[in-house]
Parts: sequence; structure tokens; C-alpha cells
Amino acid sequence: MSKPHPYMANSVPEIQREMLAAIGAESLDQLFSQIPAAHRTTRPIDLPPALTESELRRHLVEILSKNRTAEQNLNFLGAGVWQHHVPAACDEVVRRNEWLTSVFGEPSSDHGRNQAWFEFCSQLGELLELDLVALPVRSWGVAAGHAIRMAARLTGRNEVVIVRAIDPERLAVIENFCEPAQMPGHIAIRHVEFDPATGVMDLDHLRTQVGSDTAAVYFETPSYLGIIEHQGEQIAAIAHAAGAEVIVGVDPISLGVLATPASYGADIVVGTTQPLGVHMNIGGGVSGFMASRDEERYARQYPTLFISIAETTVPGEFGFGLSLFEQSSYGLRDKGNDWTGHSVYMWAIANAVYMAMMGPQGFQEVGELILQRAHYAARALGAVPGVRVTFASGFFKEFVVNFDGTGLSVADINRRLLARGIFGGKDLSREFPHFGASALYCVTEVHTQADIDRLAGALNEVINDE
Repeated sequence: MSKPHPYMANSVPEIQREMLAAIGAESLDQLFSQIPAAHRTTRPIDLPPALTESELRRHLVEILSKNRTAEQNLNFLGAGVWQHHVPAACDEVVRRNEWLTSVFGEPSSDHGRNQAWFEFCSQLGELLELDLVALPVRSWGVAAGHAIRMAARLTGRNEVVIVRAIDPERLAVIENFCEPAQMPGHIAIRHVEFDPATGVMDLDHLRTQVGSDTAAVYFETPSYLGIIEHQGEQIAAIAHAAGAEVIVGVDPISLGVLATPASYGADIVVGTTQPLGVHMNIGGGVSGFMASRDEERYARQYPTLFISIAETTVPGEFGFGLSLFEQSSYGLRDKGNDWTGHSVYMWAIANAVYMAMMGPQGFQEVGELILQRAHYAARALGAVPGVRVTFASGFFKEFVVNFDGTGLSVADINRRLLARGIFGGKDLSREFPHFGASALYCVTEVHTQADIDRLAGALNEVINDE
């Protein structure tokens, strides 16, 4: 007889037999009968010896100590997850037990959580200049994928036009949402080139790609390469003339200094909330938002949850609750508009705290600071012999640095920088080979002038290092 697992009460043989009898199964193996035998392991799994709790903790700490963190090193990596300042209040509030114990409980216990989510939606809506903001989804790519499928349902069309200056990982997520060609919900992706001199979208090529089958045009500003797309109104006009929706991806921390997508014609706006009070992480979701005008045609196509506010029977009192629940996968399961999940809803609390602390003036100040420091860094790196900034102006937070003149690969340069305690930029050599030996560098409000000068000095050293 197998021994019960020390951490699993239901592994006691008597309890297992009782549970199997309740569902009419004769054995545990019968529960997995739908899995083909060829896909099931028939041999014992060769696991290492069992460790005690203290031994296991020590083992894991030893493994984790091999990591090189952004706290221990000077970090210039971005490309989708960025190092921004996270106020201590964000961590303090989001870790309170009230949030951790009130996920879809009774309406009374959920009231405070719903109000906090409502504040998140309200503040983000003010930042975006849009009235309809959904609860967040798992990532920017997921938000973009949902928005594209929304546009396909709205228009009855099955193509989307996407600019090539996009994060390959984000594009891979979008491709999953667009489904393979063999599936009935397939949405074909057509790519638009960008100007190699400026990084902005090639409008002439856009006109050739947009047609009667185009459900939406999707572009981002700042783009994956950090470029501020200043042709938003023209892009929107071309898309709208063809009857397509305009979907814009945006980094919300840029909106203190950049115009909102809604102001130049965006119908649906998506992006990430990770810069808004969320630490860098991987594997746990970094949160993506979706927003639009408060029109029923859009509201009815969202796959996500909404929070509404309403007066109560007590004068001056308000209540908060979920709305349009029935069209989501929570309400209709596989019949919902799309599948959605709540793995990042806690980040909405941190986002709400961050936005409340910043206010309009705070967003303007941090945006200006990022612009100033990023452009200072670009000038400093561009002055290093053999180094060239590909798009020397019109960028926010991130910029492309070319090292062809050094005779070194980005991997070689980053390896030498790491030996000096610096994380260099994201290597673009495989993603954008026509850029040559190029890397995407990220500079935010956490970087000081001394940090940037240290990077420039280190580059001078590693380029001449024999």
C-alpha cells in the first residue's frame, strides 16, 4: 500500500477510496483513461532523494544565489519589463490581508476590493482619456490579442495589419490569439514595414496592406524600439477610411509627456501596467490593460470583467460590483467572448496606489525625467568610438545602439559589461538582423547621471579590452 503524502490529507488511502466511490471510479488510473497510454509514463521517475524542509530551503537558496540581479548590478535592460521605481506604499498596500482573502467571496467581503478595482479603472481611464477600462489581463500581448479579436467580431473581418517594429514575444502571443489558418476563428496577420531612417511606420506600405478584409490596424507608441510614432492621426485616417478599427499599444508611464492614443483616433487602447508600481518579474504575469470609448458596441465585445458603481438605498452611499459578467468566460465558460483569468488582478491594486500617489503632475515629472535621461544616455553612448545610436531622436525610454564600428558582437560586449557589474542592452541581432550588431538600451527615472557616465566609461573600456 502506498504511503500518504505528508502535505496532502486526501492522499490517505481510506479517503482516496471514499472519494473514488463518490464519483463512481474504481481507481486513480481510471481518472486518466482519456490520456492515451503512449503519453503516460510507465517507469518510475528517477527523483533525487527526499530532502527535509531545512535541507530543501538551503538547496534552493544556493541555486538562487547564482542569479545576477538588477539590485546587485547596474541594469539597462528593458524590452518588455522595465526597472522603474516602485514606491514602498505599493508593496505595503497590496500585501494587506484584506486583498488576499477577498477573491470572489461574499458581496460584503468583496466590496472594498471592488472599490479598489474601480479606482484602478477610473484613474487609468483618466490617464488614457477613455471612459471604458476593463480589469487587467495577463500581459500586453494578451491585451493586444483580445483587442484584435474584438475588432474582428465588430467588423466581421479576418485580417489585422501590424507594424514590424514589435516585440517578437508579444507578436508570438498575438499570433496565438489569431489562431492557425486551419481554425474557423483564424485572423490573418499582414505586416507593415517601418522607415529604416526614422523607425516610424511606412505610410505608403500601410496603404497597400489595408483593405476590405482589414479588421484593425495595430501599432505602438513608444514602439518596441522606443520610437515615438508621431503619425498617429494619419495612420488612424487610413484605417478608418477602410472601415477598420485602430488599436494602439502604449506604455502608460509615457502619457505624462505624450498625447493619448484617443486624441489621435484610437478606438481601442492596450498596453502594460507593469511600470505603474509593479516590480520586474517573469512567469507571474505583468498585467495588460484594455480600454475604449464607453459605447455599447465595444462594451459587448470585451472578454474581461468590468466594475460598475451605483447608488444604494442610503442617500450619498455608493456600491461597487461586477458588470457584463455574463459575456465573459467566467459567466459563459467556452461560450464567452474569449477566455480570461484573474492572475494579475492583484496588480491592479498596486497600480491604483501608484497612480493615486503620482497624480497628473507626477506623471509629467517622471515622463520628463525619463526623456531627459534617456537622451543624455544616447548622446553619451554615441560619443564612444565605434558606437552609433540608430535613431538619435524621437524616442522615449529605450533606444537602439549599434556596435558595428567596434568589430565586436553584442554578446561579447554584454559579457564584458557583466564582468563590470552592468547589464547591457537587449541583443537585437537575431530579432532584427538588418540592424547589424545592435542592442536595445533602456533608461528610466532610476538611472542617475553617474550611472549613465559609468556605462559610457565601461563601454570605452570593453571595446578596447584585448
